[in-house]
Amino acid sequence: MLAHVTTFAIQGVESRRVTVEVDIRPGLPAFTIVGLGDRAVREARERVRSAVLNSGFEFPARRITVNLAPAALRKEGPGFDLAIACGVLAAGGQLPTEVLERVAVFGELALGGELRPCRGVLAVAEGAASAGLEGLVLPAVHGREAALVDGLGVFGASGLGEVAAILRGESDGQPPPRDDGPAARVAGRVLDLADVRGHGSPLRALTIAAAGGHNLLLAGPPGTGKTMLAQRLPSILPPLSRAEAIEVTRIQGVAGLRPGAGLVDERPFRAPHHTISASGLVGGGGLPTPGEATLAHHGVLFLDELAEFTRPALEALRQPLEDGRVAIVRGQRRSVFPTRFMLVASTNPCPCGYAGSPRCRCGEADVARYRRRLSGPLLDRMDLLVDVLRPTPADFAAGPLCSSEHERARVVAARERQAARLAGTGAACNAHLDGALVRRKVALEPEGAAVLRRAYDRGTLSPRGHDRVLRVAQTIADLEDAPIVGAEHLLEALGFRQDVAEGAEEDAA
Repeated sequence: MLAHVTTFAIQGVESRRVTVEVDIRPGLPAFTIVGLGDRAVREARERVRSAVLNSGFEFPARRITVNLAPAALRKEGPGFDLAIACGVLAAGGQLPTEVLERVAVFGELALGGELRPCRGVLAVAEGAASAGLEGLVLPAVHGREAALVDGLGVFGASGLGEVAAILRGESDGQPPPRDDGPAARVAGRVLDLADVRGHGSPLRALTIAAAGGHNLLLAGPPGTGKTMLAQRLPSILPPLSRAEAIEVTRIQGVAGLRPGAGLVDERPFRAPHHTISASGLVGGGGLPTPGEATLAHHGVLFLDELAEFTRPALEALRQPLEDGRVAIVRGQRRSVFPTRFMLVASTNPCPCGYAGSPRCRCGEADVARYRRRLSGPLLDRMDLLVDVLRPTPADFAAGPLCSSEHERARVVAARERQAARLAGTGAACNAHLDGALVRRKVALEPEGAAVLRRAYDRGTLSPRGHDRVLRVAQTIADLEDAPIVGAEHLLEALGFRQDVAEGAEEDAA
C-alpha cells in the first residue's frame, strides 16, 4: 500500500514542501529511505521503528521504501521523523490516509514515541499556510510559535500516540495560545542612556543612527565608553512591527535560538567575538546556515575592536550592508539570507589605543599598518564616524545628559515621519533608501544643495558617501520635524563624515 504525507524542509530561512511517499510490499523485512537525506534523515529508520513499537502500534515486517520528494532537494535534520512514522502507519492501514492529505506533520521522535523540539517551526507553519493546507501537527512545545501564522490550524501533541488520535479525529490535540504581538518591555530595561556621563556628540550620533537606521563607527582610546554606548543603542530603537517580529522569530527559530518561545519582542543585538570567520559572520558552511549578520536582521550588529577582525570577514560584510541580503551558493544549492541590520562598530586609533597622547608608544609604521586593516570601501559604508574622548571630571559631576525613554520617543516620532513619507517604496527608514529614492524623497533647500555640492567638489566624498550624507541629513531633519533638509542639517551630517567635515565648514563660512 502507498501513503503520502506532507512535511517541509528548511532551506536557508525559508521552508520547502516535501512529500513523504511510503510504500509497503511483501518481501524480506527492510526499511529504506531515499531522497537525498543527510545522516540524521537516514538514522530516522531506527528512531521511527522504536517509536512506533513503543507507542503501541505494529511495525510492518515487510519491505518498506520511503521516498522524500523532490529527490533533488537536500534534506537535513530530524524533523522528518514524524512524517515518516505517520506514512508507515498510514501505509499499513493504522492511520486514515485522507486526513494526511489535508495537513502537514513535522517533528523529531524519541525512541519512546515522544515528540522533541525541532528548528524552523515558524518557517514550516508559513509554508503549510502558503500551500493551502488546513493544519499542522507538531510538538506541543512549538504550538505557540506556529500559531503566529493566521489561517492555519495548529495541533500540538506530546507523542506519536496523541498524533494518531488527532489524525483519527479522536482528539483536538493541545491547542496553543495565540500570541497577539510583541510585548513592550523597553521601560524595564536595565541599560539606559542615563548611565552615560558626558559624550554629548556620541549621544547625538546614537540618536541619529537609531532614528534613521544608520551605520555608526565609534573611535577612541580604551575605556572611554564606546562599548557602553553601543550596548545602550537597543534601548532607544523603535519597537518591532508584527511583520518584523515574525521575520525575526522565523530566523531565530531556524537557528535554534528560541525553541517554543513564541513571538520575539525585542530587536536583536548581536556582538560576535573578533575571531569569528567570514562564514560565521555572513552565513555559510557546507550546509548554509544563518550568520551573525542575519541573526541581527532588524536589529544591531556590534563589532567591538573592529580592526581586530580578519580582513576576509570584514570584506564579506560589504554586500550585505549594501543589499540587505546575502546569497550563499554551495554546489547547486543557493540560500538567500536577509541582512537588514544596523552596523555599529568601535575601534582604537592605534594598536595601544592612545594615539596622540604621551602614553602612546606606537611608531608611525605601526599606526599606519593598524589603520590599513580597515578598508576604504568598508569605511565608506559607515554613515556616522564619531570620536569618543575621555570624559572630564566636570562631565561626571554634571550627571546624565539624556535618558533612553526621552530619546526613544524622539526616535519613534522620526520613524513615523519616515514611514509616512516612504509609504509604498519598500523602504522602512532613511538608511534603506537607494540612490533613486534619495533623489525622489529628499527635498533640499538651495543653500543645503550648495553646501553638499561644494563638499563633493573637494573630491573627498564618494558618490556613495554623497547619498549617505543626504540620508543622514534627512534623518536629522526628521528628528527636528523639519519639512525640508536645510544647510544646517547638511553641515551636521557632513560633520559626522570626518574626512570632509573640515572643508565643508570652511566653505560654508
